[in-house]
Amino acid sequence: MTHAVPAAQKPVTPAPAPGPASADSSRSLYGGKGTRRITVRDIAAAKERGEKWPMLTAYDAMTASVFDESGIPVLLVGDSMGNCHLGYDSTVPVTMDQMTMLSAAVVRGTSRAMVIGDLPFGSYQESPTQALRNATRLVKDAGVGAVKLEGGERSAHQIELLVQAGIPVMAHIGLTPQSVNAFGGYPVQGRGEEAAHQLLRDAKAVQDAGAFAVVLELVPAELAAEVTLSLNIPTVGIGAGPECDAQVLVWTDMAGMAGGMTGGRMPRFVKQYAQLREVLGGAAQAFAEDVVGGAYPAAEHSFH
Repeated sequence: MTHAVPAAQKPVTPAPAPGPASADSSRSLYGGKGTRRITVRDIAAAKERGEKWPMLTAYDAMTASVFDESGIPVLLVGDSMGNCHLGYDSTVPVTMDQMTMLSAAVVRGTSRAMVIGDLPFGSYQESPTQALRNATRLVKDAGVGAVKLEGGERSAHQIELLVQAGIPVMAHIGLTPQSVNAFGGYPVQGRGEEAAHQLLRDAKAVQDAGAFAVVLELVPAELAAEVTLSLNIPTVGIGAGPECDAQVLVWTDMAGMAGGMTGGRMPRFVKQYAQLREVLGGAAQAFAEDVVGGAYPAAEHSFH
């Protein structure tokens, strides 16, 4: 997933806290009770109930623990770490070593959320065997509960082998940021009859290969709604309209942290629920001013 699509949007005020849980809250993905890990069976059951659910990215134990405590049921250790965590200008340079290390951190910081690790560019395209080797590494060394990879029909064989080996797979179609060089940017996908038909074929291909869910990125809302209705597995939208079964955002976009890294421009689909960049910057300035002015450390912060 990417947050590099240029489209300005003013930040919005935070949404009110969620109301009381439903009568069947023990089964709900968001706000559900219990501390056991969310599994693919829980995701499938939510689709059957018609329950919508949220997913966020996470790249470290501390942030992941906040989201886990907040009830977010699924956390994606996305290769979006390249843009918003590691300082790259795309997801392409992210390595398996980086993905494994940060996925393990997110797993350690959580107890309930399903943690999904992205397979970065170059880690699965060569062959299904390569995909299995690297997905196995994320499961064994990092402890993730599932992996995500990009591509529809072209990735079906990889998905099939991973699922046969017992590794749950979330697919990703529409805009696939690892293909930024081929796309020449981050254009909306699925516009036009031929492109729409290909997206539908991709969605059916990943479902038939055994994926338990599929991300739809930068897809016209009407087409995403059609895909969602045509599949038995849940769709996870990002810039794909309101009819998907779930929605995901890059957490630094959602919380207003990424402005300085994107020139202050946010994708059209991003809704900012806080302005943490301003809060953190203000805290750093207050600390600095206390140090320069001699107010910190005070007597209560000193040992004798």
